[in-house]
Amino acid sequence: MRRPREVIEILSDDELKLMRQAGLVVAEALTRMTGSAREGMTTNEVDAIGAEVLARHGATSNFLGYEPGYGIPPYPAVSCLSVNNEVVHGIPSDRVLKKGDLLSIDFGAIVQGYNGDAARSVIIGSADPAVVALAQATEASLWAGIGAARVGGTIGEISAAVERSVRRSGHYGIVRDFTGHGIGHHMHQPPDIPNYRCGRGATIARGMCLAIEPMVTLGRDRVATLEDEWTVVTVDSSVAAHWENTITVTSHGLWVLTEEDGGEAMLTRLGLPFGPLAD
Repeated sequence: MRRPREVIEILSDDELKLMRQAGLVVAEALTRMTGSAREGMTTNEVDAIGAEVLARHGATSNFLGYEPGYGIPPYPAVSCLSVNNEVVHGIPSDRVLKKGDLLSIDFGAIVQGYNGDAARSVIIGSADPAVVALAQATEASLWAGIGAARVGGTIGEISAAVERSVRRSGHYGIVRDFTGHGIGHHMHQPPDIPNYRCGRGATIARGMCLAIEPMVTLGRDRVATLEDEWTVVTVDSSVAAHWENTITVTSHGLWVLTEEDGGEAMLTRLGLPFGPLAD
């Protein structure tokens, strides 16, 4: 998805609190969607759950109607639902979920002009242990990347931490054609956040918001886009997982805007500083 602007945005504390409101809507929707997705359900039905959460909170979708340009049609749903070898941007449909499917749910919300964006991968029923391990490795790499974020640090440190985590977990493919991104008044804005070592990158400042999102496969890293001009699949048909959170770094530590508890439980478990802003 194309970025509409080329400036790294620095937000005030009041603006970060609005980002948190958008993040809470995203967190609730993802909890509802991952908890509801089951064998026999269609991906359209999963998408409808996210739409209901948006409506109840008076939030709007930053996915629905998104126009990346280049002649690509507007995105037609409030979530991206990618199954098995679909990496990202899978369009909800009448496709029926089956036992053993890996479903990646990417969801966003806008509250008072501020954006939240996050993704989760969920197994439908039980699955091949290799698929379960892939989802776990991808989630672990997300938190490794989050843990590397610090004021005065660099985007490159986040990228390197994601890659190290994936490599420690096993022989997986790390998708290179899509990256994490800055986020604020727009869903996609600088800086890009690759999931592999790529140099120093931008310096992280207080007030920056970052969407960190590793995409990892059971096979190789090559991907292609289907004829619908949105759905991205692995070229070797291997299963892929996708995890994402929107974060910011305060003077006190890390604040995961798209986790219901702000990331406190996981950050504490990992020995990382939890630093929300005071209400």
